[in-house]
Formats: sequence, structure tokens, C-alpha cells
Amino acid sequence: MMMNFLQCWPEPVVRVQHLSETGLTRIPQRYVKKPSDRPHFPDSVDAASDEVNNIPVIDMQELLSDDMSLRRKTAALIKDACREWGFFQVVNHGVRQELMERTRGVWREFFKLPLEEKQKYANTPSTYEGYGSRVGVEKGIKLDWCDYFFLHYLPMGMRDQTKWPSFPLSCRELVEEYSKEVVKVGLQVRHRHRWLTVTPIPNAFIVNLGDQLQVVSNGIYKSVEHRVIVNSVKERVSLALFYNPKGDILMKPAEQLVTKDHPPLYPPMTFDQYRLHIRTRGPSGKSQVDSLLLKYQQ
Repeated sequence: MMMNFLQCWPEPVVRVQHLSETGLTRIPQRYVKKPSDRPHFPDSVDAASDEVNNIPVIDMQELLSDDMSLRRKTAALIKDACREWGFFQVVNHGVRQELMERTRGVWREFFKLPLEEKQKYANTPSTYEGYGSRVGVEKGIKLDWCDYFFLHYLPMGMRDQTKWPSFPLSCRELVEEYSKEVVKVGLQVRHRHRWLTVTPIPNAFIVNLGDQLQVVSNGIYKSVEHRVIVNSVKERVSLALFYNPKGDILMKPAEQLVTKDHPPLYPPMTFDQYRLHIRTRGPSGKSQVDSLLLKYQQ
């Protein structure tokens, strides 16, 4: 299935950073989620505090240790984190803190460039590569309060070099180096119907399992729902790396995990078919993977 089904956005694109810098006193209704789509917090913050402190932390050096018992123990911790949380933090991953800080810094510089300079890299819904402010092509859908810059790193053939920023001057070099290192190796996470505030460990990576792993594991591993809280005082810059299967790869529960007592929970679907939903309707929490489950069980 071809993903370049639309070459331009159905409505004028408004940059969230520009809106924020105009001194708004109220978030435009276009960005306000309807009540049914908003998270429900626990009545008491203390009620979730113990769970917050138990968010899994994986030490990569232990996974690479020569001590096989330590490696097995760490692998078991990862398995438990994937089953229980769908989410964990990784420390001692080998990516230099200095490189992480420089890469985040260069993107801060980019977003501080004049709007007309950033607009040179404006994206379209055909590939999403470049400078963007929305996901989804349906008219009138609710939008996230953010701007982003999306690039393909691998495979090389998917890269659109015209979308890799020329300014700041070190941007291309740093993004290349950072991505290479990551390939080697204020967020909130929804856990048991609660939204828990996660305090990132300095220099740690946060790993979120995606919907495809939930499907392949036949629901054993959890694709976590996560979000970022809007801050009225300062901006937030996140560096996210997505590992996706090829678009024509058929995603379905692994045969080893399907038995008479545990039938497949999800129908076969290519990644392009799945992604079409996201790129049409925009982000909608867990509605996509949950809708697959419900339809298949009906």
C-alpha cells in the first residue's frame, strides 16, 4: 500500500511555537481534547508514588556482561518490564552525555530560527519528513500542542536530503552521529489506568514498546500509552527514535505464542495498513490497537 496518498495538508498549518510566542492566555479549542480523551488522575498523588519509584531501570552493561547469570537476570528484568509496563529506562547505554546534550542543543537552535527559515523544511502528509505541526489529514481533528521535525535515518534510500537542515551548521553532523550511536544500542506513562509522572534519570533513555510488539507478542507485551504535559513556563525538546518494520511486512501474532488456549488476538495487517490509520486520523491513544482487538473478537 502506498503511503503518499496526500501531497498537502487539508487545512492551513499553524505553528504551535508561533502561537505560544504570541502571548496566548488560553489554548485554542483546536488543541483541547474532549473529556473522554483526557486522562483520569488518581484521587491521591501518594497512591501512585510507590509505583512511580518502581518504574523499571535496565543497566545495559549488565546485559552485555561476561557473567551469564547476570545477563539472564537482566534479560528477565526486560521481559518483566515489557509484560507489566511496556516501558522502562536504560542506563549505561554507551551514548555520550556530551553528544546527547549537543544534539538537543542544536535542535533548540533550529526551533529558535525565524519562522521563514524553518518553513523551508515544511513537511507534507506524503512522508511527514521535515518541519511539521500536525499528524492526521482529517479536517477538524484535534491536534497535539507541539511542533516537530521528522527525519528518516535508515535505510539510506528513504532519506530526503533536502529535509536535513543546513542551519545550524552542525545540525546534520550531530544528527548523523547521534542517530548512529542510538542505533547501537517530564513524560507520563499510563499504567493500570493511572497516569504516572516519570522523572527521567539523567543521561538515560526511555524505551516505549509500540503497538506492533503488542500484536506480535499476542498481547503479552504492552504497548504503553504515554503523553507529555504542557508547560506554560518553558518549552520541551525531546529526541525520539522510532524503529519500524518495512511497510509491506505482515504483522501478526507469532506462531509460537498462539495455541488452542491462547488464540490470536489480532488479525494480520501490514505496517502500511496500520500506519494509514495514524496518518489519517492522527494520534488517538490506544484506540487503533484496541480497535483491532475488539473487531477480531467480535
